[in-house]
Amino acid sequence: MTTSTRRPVYEHLVEGFGTVTIAPVDPAADAALIHGWVSEERARFWGMAGADRALVQEIYEDVDRRTTHHAFIVSRDGEPVGLFQTYDCAEDRVSECYEVQPGDIGVHLLIGPSRGAVEHGFSAALMTAFMGFVWSDGRTRRVVAEPDARNEKAIARLVRTGFVLGPEVELPEIDLPEVYLPAKPARLAFLEAPAVAR
Repeated sequence: MTTSTRRPVYEHLVEGFGTVTIAPVDPAADAALIHGWVSEERARFWGMAGADRALVQEIYEDVDRRTTHHAFIVSRDGEPVGLFQTYDCAEDRVSECYEVQPGDIGVHLLIGPSRGAVEHGFSAALMTAFMGFVWSDGRTRRVVAEPDARNEKAIARLVRTGFVLGPEVELPEIDLPEVYLPAKPARLAFLEAPAVAR
């Protein structure tokens, strides 16, 4: 369990599932938890399989310093169950792959490993909370996802959530002193804000 002292920025009661809370990642306190998740084979598309705990902390310290990118630990009834990231599409490499519109926000989602039997509806319940959080700022007009084009499970989950698939693109390599990201084949997906959130 994470020892982060950061307070949740969003709470969402999902009927029949529990209370989902979203709190900013505390790089030092949460690095071991995140490292455990991203090191698993099931998380290979997250792109951090070879990273040690210190590098994971360094990566999330870099995210924490930015005003355009944000990382959150997602918990269900107090138990960490996922990592959720949002970013300003205009300030990200995805902007080189499509025409960014005002109000576009990008998202990344990593659901933690299940403890025990697979729970039907688990990821759908988390997506309900994630989308509630994204729309809650009143400024987001469209959510943009760009999962690895080979990640069929993630793409199928986005479609079930209501995302419309866009083209397959290649996210360009980023090679800076503070961050390195290899080029990645990705499938764009878009979800327009519901009318009540506009």
